[in-house]
Amino acid sequence: MTQTPAFEDLLALVQDRSAALRSSVAGSPDLGVRVPSCPDWSLRDLVEHLTEVQRFWAAAVVAGPSEKPPVVAPADDTLPAGLLARSAAATQELIAALRAAGPAVGCWTWWGDSNVPTTSGAVARHQVQEAAVHAFDAQLATGTPRPVPAVVALDGIAEFIGVSHGTAGPWPHEPSRIGLHAAEGESWLIDLTASGSHVIDGHHETAADLHGSASDLLLTLHGRLPLDSLRSEGDRATLVNLLSWPDLG
Repeated sequence: MTQTPAFEDLLALVQDRSAALRSSVAGSPDLGVRVPSCPDWSLRDLVEHLTEVQRFWAAAVVAGPSEKPPVVAPADDTLPAGLLARSAAATQELIAALRAAGPAVGCWTWWGDSNVPTTSGAVARHQVQEAAVHAFDAQLATGTPRPVPAVVALDGIAEFIGVSHGTAGPWPHEPSRIGLHAAEGESWLIDLTASGSHVIDGHHETAADLHGSASDLLLTLHGRLPLDSLRSEGDRATLVNLLSWPDLG
């Protein structure tokens, strides 16, 4: 199974994917264009969302262990006023907070009910995915969609199962087993029961399987691509249930 990138590599990937989003937005003549994968948002809204998210998680990491979300200080009046400049400053604020903390410091997270650690390292890992998926959103809106880099997507699938499945509670359907198979050679066998979602080892019979690139698998899990973007086998209703659970809002 692919290993999660090292902490410094995660920080570089947050930087890279955030810059990819800004690069795509910078090439658009209209910041009011709608984002097809987030239809309530314009490109401007998308950039402002990532800016707010990165400042929030920087504050969470700086605050350290806590049972409550952080209070985010108002943006420094000396920061640049432009949309993309504010985004770049927020990315640097997040990376600086993470680097100062290192990977093992505890902090508030919304995934405390999962088996994923509530640490600065887990925040860095999750923020790679946040930036990567929203970079794809921006590229889709500007007509330049590109695959999520494999190193990001492969870890992102495991992170999605751990965090999004891990906080979704009981599987609300008949128990099932689904295989996810990336063209890059990695697979995840997911057991779905009343106790939730769990990755299991070994070879087991499945009700359904999904095959595709790691990027397409990740983006489909996040609701950015339709089920038919992947090659599927087995019971389609089970796959539809998987992709509608958890409710990503």
